[in-house]
Amino acid sequence: MKLHDVFGDIDIYLFDQLLKGRIRTGDRILDAGCGSGRNLIYLLRQGFDVSAVDPNPFAVEEVRELASRLAPSLEPARFRQEPVESMSFPDAAFSVVVSSAVLHFAKDDAHFEAMVRGLWRVLAGGGMLFTRLATTIGMADRVRPLGDNRFALPDGSERYLTSESALMHWTAALGGQLLEPLKTTLVQDQRAMTTWIVRKT
Repeated sequence: MKLHDVFGDIDIYLFDQLLKGRIRTGDRILDAGCGSGRNLIYLLRQGFDVSAVDPNPFAVEEVRELASRLAPSLEPARFRQEPVESMSFPDAAFSVVVSSAVLHFAKDDAHFEAMVRGLWRVLAGGGMLFTRLATTIGMADRVRPLGDNRFALPDGSERYLTSESALMHWTAALGGQLLEPLKTTLVQDQRAMTTWIVRKT
């Protein structure tokens, strides 16, 4: 058995949540900003109740095709071309919401808030919000502010960057509880990626 065949290119920090038992059979899982579905391969293979959204129609078609091969019982309507701030799923529809490398594409503070509240709206009480996003943590002296909390990064990209204090503010404002401390990976001379994992109480 090749591990890559089973897990694909899953985010290692999401894999960590699987190992910790925080994603379990019976969970209703949404990948919000799914891209081509790299975080869904294992979940689809194992028969999880999976849905996904992405604003890119080509990405959604890729995920529908992936699901048709790995989990043909899932109807294509579960995989929708939608931005995370205006998803058509009902409130509290999911017990796990995953949003990996998505929130740093916010245009400004208002857009970031809309995205976060959109993710929180579809999460059921007791559920887990898993996010991974670029931040200023450990990189504040190496990013150039552009306004509206957007920054030029050393890797040449422009991103919306939040901070430790902002993530703690949002945890409290949502009425959530950190499942574990913020964890930040510094990619040498490029960016800082932080894992923000919150339980909806």
